[in-house]
Amino acid sequence: MRQRLPSGGSSVSSPVRWVSAFLDNPRHSARADEAFWAHVTGWPESEDRVGDHGEFMALLPVDGHPYLWFQDVDGPAGVHPDLYVDDVSAEADRAVGLGALITHRWDDGLIVLRSPGGMPFCLVQHREQVTRPRPMGWPGGRSIVDQICLDIPCDLFDDEASFWASLTGWERFSEDGSEFERLARPEGMPVQFLLQRLEERDGATRAHLDLACEDREAESERHVTLGAEVVRRTPGWTTMRDPAGREYCLTRRDPTPGSTSQ
Repeated sequence: MRQRLPSGGSSVSSPVRWVSAFLDNPRHSARADEAFWAHVTGWPESEDRVGDHGEFMALLPVDGHPYLWFQDVDGPAGVHPDLYVDDVSAEADRAVGLGALITHRWDDGLIVLRSPGGMPFCLVQHREQVTRPRPMGWPGGRSIVDQICLDIPCDLFDDEASFWASLTGWERFSEDGSEFERLARPEGMPVQFLLQRLEERDGATRAHLDLACEDREAESERHVTLGAEVVRRTPGWTTMRDPAGREYCLTRRDPTPGSTSQ
């Protein structure tokens, strides 16, 4: 049974106009990992790299706007979300009021923060109308990257879940008897947030990507041929590892745009 939960903060309409997932790649494996995800999604890599040192690159969907980006980093592989809003400074102030910490301000409409549980994220200036891409079709069925799962230590879970619900203004739902909660994605948004309560008690919140796919077995075989490894299989998802060592999941959710199914 699904139940709506309080956000833990003041009620606001969603200020989030778009969400991108950033894959943070160690420099030594960055190009191989970018090529892997380009083949997984069926979306070509942008010819132009941006940033002071060309450290940023996007995948370009064939029928929508980009929401998968890559960043070269000196540390380990990871994932973080970027939230596109109309007023970056105002939303950063609101995030701080909810418990976030600002770690860097850029001059081009971008502010880097950490959630109360230590999850890095960025607030970015929203500048244009955007369209969610459709899933790509493969011999085993359609698939698409459509979810950021926040992996939250159990002692931090309630506060961290309330923070993300309040920050986004998205309704928070719980599945009875499950370690997961979900933030209801507005129509047209490319990714949704899943909140996973970990068994570990402390540490920092982190994130991984999930793909919705029509045939998990066929999709996992396709990913293996592209360079991924199977980590584990469960009734609800298959955990994979990409060439950069980053884990991600293949799920049985419906890849149809806008679907909120598990």
